[in-house]
Amino acid sequence: MTELTVFYDGGCPLCKIEIDHLRKFNNENRVSFEDIGHPSFSSRFPLINVENASKVLHGQTSNGDIILALDVTYLAWSLVGKRRWVAALRWPFIRPTANVMYRFFARYRHQISFLVTGKRRCSSCADGVERE
Repeated sequence: MTELTVFYDGGCPLCKIEIDHLRKFNNENRVSFEDIGHPSFSSRFPLINVENASKVLHGQTSNGDIILALDVTYLAWSLVGKRRWVAALRWPFIRPTANVMYRFFARYRHQISFLVTGKRRCSSCADGVERE
């Protein structure tokens, strides 16, 4: 059993890049990853509303608590030994601004992903990403 399950949007190119980086550092398997776009997701995780999870990053701790947004990011990176990379996100004087910036990113992540990577979301592609 892992300490955190991250429910991510595998069709979002930037989201997938971050998850791939997290996987690379997840040597102790403290974090597991579940793509909310997988056909069996809803039947395997009925407590996670896919529509809500597509709007904001969701995570579930080993004790069953649901955490959201940058709290998921912070805990995931902490569990893979890279807390120092994200520590500032939770500092009291930065946290409110970081949360607002995250909400903006979450809402426009596909457009931002296209601008940054040149890749679009693709529900029919094997990895969820259409190549230009």
